[in-house]
Amino acid sequence: MYNHLMKSIILFISLSLFLMGSEYYSKAEPYLLYTLQSNVSGLVIKSDERFEGKILGSASFIRIDDELDQKELLLLKAKKINLQKSLELNKKMANNLSIMIEKKNKNYERIKDLPIKSSVEKDKEFFDLSSTQNLELSTLEKLETISSGLNDTELRLAQLKRSIKDKHIKAKGMVLYELYVKKGQVVNPGMNLAQVADISRAKLTIFLNLNELEGIKEKIIYLNNEKSTYKIDKIWPLSDTEHISSYKTEILIRAPKQFSKLYKIEFKIPQKQSE
Repeated sequence: MYNHLMKSIILFISLSLFLMGSEYYSKAEPYLLYTLQSNVSGLVIKSDERFEGKILGSASFIRIDDELDQKELLLLKAKKINLQKSLELNKKMANNLSIMIEKKNKNYERIKDLPIKSSVEKDKEFFDLSSTQNLELSTLEKLETISSGLNDTELRLAQLKRSIKDKHIKAKGMVLYELYVKKGQVVNPGMNLAQVADISRAKLTIFLNLNELEGIKEKIIYLNNEKSTYKIDKIWPLSDTEHISSYKTEILIRAPKQFSKLYKIEFKIPQKQSE
């Protein structure tokens, strides 16, 4: 009878420990909130408020004037083509001059010591060789100038493409939470444009003291009285500035149908099976 009583007491304590758990409440918030800032200066020509509160597609919802950028882009593309053509032509010219120099050098080496050739003939061959060598050097120098110009053009093209991209603000798959700029407004780098939310997941945030954190990761999380498979994702190592002596703790969950829904959160000790 004594043994039976002790087993009953142990079972009661085990059940009590399993059922016992602190209760917390938290709203389901978007996984991340981003504040989009401008990387460029310019006039806002589109700021579509119709997208507020909606999931964004691939189209831009804010546009900053890029007319001059587009014109410069076309001119630079044409310039790049011309430079590339000029580069190829000068490469061929340099190659031809190299072949000519090789042949003229052989001719000069063949006659320079021949007594039957006059000094005038020898000098003529030498000056002809030197002139071709100088032309080759001039062509090689031109090649360097063209290559440098081509590199500068490609760099400017990359800068323009980035500038144009930065003037078409997109956030595909995000929810447009709030617009900060309106059509007709001039923006500068670093200015806030909009806030968007990543709702692919949700997070629940609670604040726990040191005693509550002890063994917390081994406990089972119950949401609205239902057992879940969720685990704590983050525990901030420093106590919160507002919630004194408490530590911010975050749980990631699947995206609910409705955000800002209030969840009751409980941490329960797993029930140990009796031997």
